[in-house]
Amino acid sequence: MNLDSILNVLRAIGEETRLRIMALLMRGELTVSEITQILGQSQPRVSRHLKILTDAGLVDKFREGSWMFYRVAAAAPEATDAVLGAVKALNAAGDRIIARDGDRFEQSRQARASVAAAYFEKNAPEWDTVRGLQIEESLVEKRMLGLLADTKVDLFVDLGTGTGRMLTIFSDSFENGIGFDLSREMLAVARDNLERAGVAHAQVRHGDLFSLPVETGSADIVCLHQVLHFLAEPAAAVIEAGRLLKPGGRLIISD
Repeated sequence: MNLDSILNVLRAIGEETRLRIMALLMRGELTVSEITQILGQSQPRVSRHLKILTDAGLVDKFREGSWMFYRVAAAAPEATDAVLGAVKALNAAGDRIIARDGDRFEQSRQARASVAAAYFEKNAPEWDTVRGLQIEESLVEKRMLGLLADTKVDLFVDLGTGTGRMLTIFSDSFENGIGFDLSREMLAVARDNLERAGVAHAQVRHGDLFSLPVETGSADIVCLHQVLHFLAEPAAAVIEAGRLLKPGGRLIISD
C-alpha cells in the first residue's frame, strides 16, 4: 500500500458519521435502512457515506433479496489494521454517542430477530414446502442421505431443526437424535412430525444455536440445514457446531 492509498483510507474514515458507521459495522452487518434508523439520518446521506467507505475498501456490500447489506470488508486494504483496531477500541471506550448507537444496534437486531421468528411461526406448518420453492429440496436431501449411507452413529444433532425434517430423514443413521430451535411453534410442529413418522429415538428442544446445552465432543454428526443464511453470525454457529463434535465427527452443512 502506498501513501495515497493510506491517505484514501484515512480520509474515508476521518469523518464523524462514517466513523460511527464503521463502529456499527464492527458489531455486525446492517442494511441501509437499519443504519439510517440507528443514526437518525437521511437515507441519501447514509448511502453517500457508505459509498465512500466501500470505495476505500473498508466495507463490503451484498444483496440478499431486496435488501442490501453492509459489513466490514473481509479483505480490508493493507495497513488498515491499526485503523480498524482503533474503531474496535472506540466501541469499548464508553463514548456517549457510540454507546447510544450500540444500544440502537441491539434494538435493531432484536427487531430483525422478531420478524424472522414471526415468519417462521406463520409458515411453520408449510415450512418444508416453502423451502422447496427456493430450491429442489428432494435433490438436496438425496445428496445428504448419500453422505451417510450405511452409517450408524450414536448422537446426531440438528441445529435449527425447524420442522424436524433432518431428524426424520436421517433417523435410520443414528441411535439418538436431538434437534434445537428457538421457535417454540416450530418445535411443536417438529414434535408432531417425529411422532407421525414414528421416530421415537429423536427429540427436539428449545435452544440458542450459539450456546447449546450439549457436552463438548459428544456428537458424532452435527447438521446445519438451511439455517446459516438466517443468522446474524453464521460463523459463530459453525464454531459452536464444531465444539459439539467428537474427534473425527462430521459436520453437514446445506445452505
